[in-house]
Amino acid sequence: MTSNRRRTMLRTIAATAAGLALLGALGGWAVMESGWYNVAATDPHFQVTHTLLEHGMHRSVRRHARNVAQPPPFDAARVGRGALLYRAYCVHCHGAPGIAQAEFGKSMQPLPGPLVDAARRWNQRELYWITRHGIKMSGMPGWEFQLPDDDLWSLVAFLENLPTLTPQAYRSITATPDGAPR
Repeated sequence: MTSNRRRTMLRTIAATAAGLALLGALGGWAVMESGWYNVAATDPHFQVTHTLLEHGMHRSVRRHARNVAQPPPFDAARVGRGALLYRAYCVHCHGAPGIAQAEFGKSMQPLPGPLVDAARRWNQRELYWITRHGIKMSGMPGWEFQLPDDDLWSLVAFLENLPTLTPQAYRSITATPDGAPR
């Protein structure tokens, strides 16, 4: 291939890429300016949008959680404390064994999922990082300013034990000494 021919081919490729990028940017601007994309919390994302956001969230959590310190030991007292914190702060959006999420949790987009399998999808440091920092545009708050680190680790300890809890065991671990729910 001659030098001029190669140069022409590279220029054509570069011009095509630039044209497509400009066309994409103009299309994005037109969608944004028209208000066409429905941002209502009652209308879920397109599947491709959801998939891209979910993938990016997983990669981000894994990257940032690498810097989290080693977790403290998870004993029964820590799990019990985590259960009470979960009941106070998490059950409304995520539900619990035998307890459905509250109506406002069901109206969120993306829908907050049950956390019964969270410990299978995330390691301890990742669960801590998510609980501490939250997830943008998901309704998941960062709890670092409301709960001390020890409580955040207690929540993680509880999440690790959540898959083993029956509804009766959950009621038992979150009950007061007189048997009433806390």
